[in-house]
Amino acid sequence: MSKNKVLLLDGNSLAYRAFFALPLLTNDSGIHTNAVYGFTMMLQKILDEEKPTHMLVAFDAGKTTFRHTTFGEYKGGRQKTPPELSEQFPYLRKLLTAYQIPQYELEMYEADDIIGTLSKLAEKEGNEVVIVSGDKDLTQLSSDTTTVYITRKGMTDIEKYTPAHIQEKYGLTPIQIIDMKGLMGDASDNIPGVPGVGEKTAIKLLLEHHSVDGVYEGISSLKGKLKEKLEANEEQAKMSKILATIETQAPITVGLDNLAYSGPNMEEVIKIWQELAFKTLLEKTTYTQEEVTKTEINFKQLTEITSEHLSEEMAVHLELYDEQYHSADMLGIALVDDKNAYFIKVEDAFSSTTFRSWLMDETKKKQLVDSKAALAAFHRKDILLDGVEFDFVLAAYIVNPGITSDDVAVLAREFGYNDVLTNEQVYGKGVKKSVPADEVLGEHIVRKAMAVWKLRTVMDDKLKENEQYELYQELELPLATILGKMESDGVKVDRQTLVDIGEDLAGKLTEIEQTIYHAAGENFNINSPKQLGVILFEKLGLPPLKKTKTGYSTAADVLEKLEGKHEVISHILLYRQLGKLQSTYIEGLLKEIHKTDGKIHTRYQQALTQTGRLSSTNPNLQNIPVRLEEGRKIRKAFVPSQPDWILFVADYSQIELRVLAHMSDDEQLIDAFRNDLDIHTKTAMDVFHVEADEVTSDMRRAAKAVNFGIVYGISDYGLSQNLSITRKEAAEFIERYLKSFPGVKVYMDEIVREAKQQGFVTTILNRRRYLPDITSSNFNIRGFAERTAMNTPIQGSAADIIKKAMIDMADRLEKENLQAKMLLQVHDELIFEAPPEEIPILEKIVPEVMENAIGLKVPLKVDYAFGPTWYDTK
Repeated sequence: MSKNKVLLLDGNSLAYRAFFALPLLTNDSGIHTNAVYGFTMMLQKILDEEKPTHMLVAFDAGKTTFRHTTFGEYKGGRQKTPPELSEQFPYLRKLLTAYQIPQYELEMYEADDIIGTLSKLAEKEGNEVVIVSGDKDLTQLSSDTTTVYITRKGMTDIEKYTPAHIQEKYGLTPIQIIDMKGLMGDASDNIPGVPGVGEKTAIKLLLEHHSVDGVYEGISSLKGKLKEKLEANEEQAKMSKILATIETQAPITVGLDNLAYSGPNMEEVIKIWQELAFKTLLEKTTYTQEEVTKTEINFKQLTEITSEHLSEEMAVHLELYDEQYHSADMLGIALVDDKNAYFIKVEDAFSSTTFRSWLMDETKKKQLVDSKAALAAFHRKDILLDGVEFDFVLAAYIVNPGITSDDVAVLAREFGYNDVLTNEQVYGKGVKKSVPADEVLGEHIVRKAMAVWKLRTVMDDKLKENEQYELYQELELPLATILGKMESDGVKVDRQTLVDIGEDLAGKLTEIEQTIYHAAGENFNINSPKQLGVILFEKLGLPPLKKTKTGYSTAADVLEKLEGKHEVISHILLYRQLGKLQSTYIEGLLKEIHKTDGKIHTRYQQALTQTGRLSSTNPNLQNIPVRLEEGRKIRKAFVPSQPDWILFVADYSQIELRVLAHMSDDEQLIDAFRNDLDIHTKTAMDVFHVEADEVTSDMRRAAKAVNFGIVYGISDYGLSQNLSITRKEAAEFIERYLKSFPGVKVYMDEIVREAKQQGFVTTILNRRRYLPDITSSNFNIRGFAERTAMNTPIQGSAADIIKKAMIDMADRLEKENLQAKMLLQVHDELIFEAPPEEIPILEKIVPEVMENAIGLKVPLKVDYAFGPTWYDTK
């Protein structure tokens, strides 16, 4: 009989390690995901490598354990768990359930004790055991058959503790790890140990005396201050050893029989990966869902299209091989109505004058999967699609913005229609992806068009029932056409300017590199955290603020806190920023410039964010950094498409804070905006109780952080990170803010109450965001939903306003018969190009249209500028 391999994971420790090892990440719903992502990466690696037969994830059951009866201050120094981490534990547990991994916790005991008890039980039965944690305390469990894996930086970097490794590293046996902790203590668990005794001293004592008891039995052989410290803290040292000892006989109610592991339910795992937007993991997976049972359909392949095949209204679907519809291969076209279903090869479709005319006839109504993608793709064939009546992706998005997929099959199933396969089921994935035979392909494309045709009425009824038909019909549907045109037109980018900026950056990087070497006194690899750590914290003697398993942390947040303590820090931070500009933005944008027209054709994701905000991809033009002058210079490469034309940029000023004033009805905020006061200075005056001339730059910066923090549902932890202050100070600041603006506090309370009653919140134009967790009994899940309820109507209404402005602007440009074109939308900016003679007209009509897009209780304010490049408009 082959022995089993038992894998035991320390859930709390690994989640904490992942949270602090990775930057704060969120998915499109605003859920923080860094802890779950880091944990998942580690889990995938361990499962792939170890292939366990049995496994369990142990969690702490609560704050109080049996150790508190020994020492009431045990773990007393720990800060409250940040809400950004707390909200992730339910998702972590949900993920483990999808992986079909048993989870266990035991009242009054820690995860360590559950793991200790199970590991000894498994050892006794002759099994191999692997323990995974971020906490070195568990290394005491190492044995000939048990290996303890301790995660290091990045979560997938693991140090394996066997008895031989512990001997080599410390000169100790695993059981002596407990004695080492007894002597040196453990600040993270508030285990006191002997003050003044560190790791090196503890190891030296144990090599000579073997244990804590042995140290005290032989204390007469010691001298000086060390002897005094040990004598003064004998009881504390022995108590600390007890606290550090993992219980291996906890009264657990699970045995190895409960831990058998047969693998994950990948369908459920993938759903969670999709919900949390783990794109890298989704791209790597080779899992394919089983085929669904389908109703048989009859369709006809057309080689010639006549007017008899085309009716007054049809579902039309152009199938593209990938999501980049500006360049994707076109695979075929389907046409469906109540009586007919046709498949047409692209060459047959586009060679038909009849079909081309029908597509461009606004009186012939078309129902589409994704009208913007279709419009842009048809535009490549010189076809200006018109008569769009229905957009399935947009309708589904408005009805339920929580659906993250744009696959027709996935969307259709959400609304009860199961007669279409997913793209992955038809084409495969990764290296196995391929286009099937015409018959299979034709059926797949026809089924998509059929889903759209059959769900049209269902979707319209749902939109009307939710009072969202106007939002769909008058905002999102016409906006799709405008965005499709903007994407197809593209924005001109001067390649040589980008190359020149890149060369300038390369020169500056070389200069800064030499400056850093000079300040450090030697050459080293600046991009190596290990080498940089040695230079900063050993050679230059800077205080190490955070350590990782591989050495000193040189993360940006650590370096920012050290700025001013040595000249080299600011140079290193600048070096990193310029390096990212070079690799991500210069090189990234150069790749996206179209070879024939010299333009960038970004794709606006209209049905992605739960707030209604637009995002862009390939490339993401909303993320070009502008804080650094070198980042701003990248905008010099964005130029008008015609000689002597000018770029005109209009930007909403503090739109979200104005929406907050409108929604909260707070008198202070409303008065400030009506009187055109600087809102951050006004906030600083009210919160710090000072006059305008007494507001310092630090006060205004803090006020600005909390102003925008309120809009985005910031916590005391988030604000403390932004301002480099303690969480206590941040909490007090937020409290003072809410006292200064009582209307905001009332709004927050009322919107949460409304969300609990209705299950959703709405924007000014009735965009909904559903919050099923708003009444959850789990504090963390409910807390996140409450913060989402507070900020979604603000962010979503700001999105509504700029979308409405875009539609109104497109109408106004046409009405004025202007040559000017709307090129880009970036956050709260609209960017136009126009001939010089039209600039005075734009100066008048753009602010007028944007400021009157939607009426609020406070005025909307638009700033504008123009120049020969995007850079020159700021």
